[in-house]
Amino acid sequence: MSFPARGSKRRLRWAGVLNVLALVCLLAGGSGEPARASVSLLLEQPYGGLGRVNPMGHSALYFDHICAASPTELRPCRPGELGAVVSRYDGIHDYDWLAVPLVPYLYAVESPAEIPDWMTHADVARVRDEYRRRWLQAVAPNLPDGSSPGGNWYELVGSAYDRTIYGFTVDTTAEQEARLIALFNDRRNRQRYNGLFRNCADFARVTINRLYPHAVRRNFVADFGFTTPKSVARGLSHYAEKHPEVHLRQFVIPQVEGTLPRSHEVQGITEGLIKRYGVPLVVLSPIATGVVFVAYMGHGRLDMPRDAPVLDLREQAMALTTGAAGPPAAGRRTEAPGADATASFVWPLLAAPVAAPVEPEVTVPALLSSPVPGDVRMDSSSE
Repeated sequence: MSFPARGSKRRLRWAGVLNVLALVCLLAGGSGEPARASVSLLLEQPYGGLGRVNPMGHSALYFDHICAASPTELRPCRPGELGAVVSRYDGIHDYDWLAVPLVPYLYAVESPAEIPDWMTHADVARVRDEYRRRWLQAVAPNLPDGSSPGGNWYELVGSAYDRTIYGFTVDTTAEQEARLIALFNDRRNRQRYNGLFRNCADFARVTINRLYPHAVRRNFVADFGFTTPKSVARGLSHYAEKHPEVHLRQFVIPQVEGTLPRSHEVQGITEGLIKRYGVPLVVLSPIATGVVFVAYMGHGRLDMPRDAPVLDLREQAMALTTGAAGPPAAGRRTEAPGADATASFVWPLLAAPVAAPVEPEVTVPALLSSPVPGDVRMDSSSE
């Protein structure tokens, strides 16, 4: 099929139509069953020196049926691919958002079998730079002397080396994701980052609202109208309580062990004020402190999941290659997401309802992730 030759707008319109058709066919698989897919809000703990002062952390979105054709272009996943993480960053080659496959985003390697269980600062810098040189030259090119560039590009890969990450997963449909792919690929991808009103949490909030309108709103009480990563998780959780059909699930990705400093608790604005500056605030103004406390307790409180299943990709990969992965536990949902749908070994975990968490040892139907983008520089500051 060739595109009409009447200008770029019409070609983009046809490209969007083809994206919709491709994703619907891929995910539905002609099985007659509704295609199952999901989006996970990744709530990432703050780390480093700035993380102690600004405890809000970072947020990103993981789509298990949307993959990265490049760091700046999305496509439907092929069988065996694990999806991509999409987020907004500050100062990475003037792009507003970037997409990275799941395994590289978490560990800066290309397959689960390569995920390490112990890392030092030097190890992290090495694997990040190796991945950047292979897959991220378009957004983080070498300096003229061949050395690694500065900037925040290192946040694209190896996130699990820096911090613990909590996942909040809800269902999506093929039609929703096809529209999202077309929207992201067609619109101008130029930096819009603003720490107050267009930050990473705003990106997650707006994107989730494109899937589920009005699901996440700005918190004008507990966060004074600013969007924080924790407020997005709270809003999505409350939306799922009112709409159980989206099947909220939770999981945790632990920070990789090693010599790197441990990440800190993620907090909202009023929560941070109370927990970090409560005593000075009481001395300065007991009434104002009481107002902040009531705002936090009523509109800002969200406890992190304590018993959520661990998304341990390395352990699952080893279990598959050694044949040690046993049969699914009784009562666990393990059906495939369609006859020809994306075969992702994270599916059994993400499909488990939050009311009945599953064990991390699950059968792994596939290991391959799509090689696309990676990184390098450790920084003492973080979002």
